[in-house]
Amino acid sequence: MLVYLSLGSNIDREHNIRSGLDALAAGFGTVQISPVYESEAVGFEGEAFLNLVACIETTLPVGTLAERLRDIEAAHGRVRGQKKFSSRTLDIDVLTYGDAVGVIDGVELPRDEILKHAFVLQPLADLAPDERHPVLGKRYAALLAEKDFSRQVLWQITFPWPL
Repeated sequence: MLVYLSLGSNIDREHNIRSGLDALAAGFGTVQISPVYESEAVGFEGEAFLNLVACIETTLPVGTLAERLRDIEAAHGRVRGQKKFSSRTLDIDVLTYGDAVGVIDGVELPRDEILKHAFVLQPLADLAPDERHPVLGKRYAALLAEKDFSRQVLWQITFPWPL
């Protein structure tokens, strides 16, 4: 199954993103990544985030995949139960799992942040411009073109990976 993931960090950002990508590669093999973007914190005062979208292939069920991703987050110091809008060592979210729709194993698919945040849709449209949103059926590049993210400032940075 083709799975798109969002990754973000605003604590020891470069290290945690690189290490998180290394963990994904170790667990799932080939990892394709979008360009990396820096963006201001959304919903709270905090350091700027690094965000990107990664694509992996897996045969794991959604719930098992979500557990593995939580394990990677925990290995990077992520503490569960904090406020939704707060600093993160590493945040990895399943955006899409093939064309699955609905709540599967407690995971909402596709993730609603795709349509809400430039730091999710921009890198997703960069990585998979012609892939289609499982519910709307529109290409990600078209969805990005329709959105007004003028209040969500982000900028692409140079981020070599793997080193």
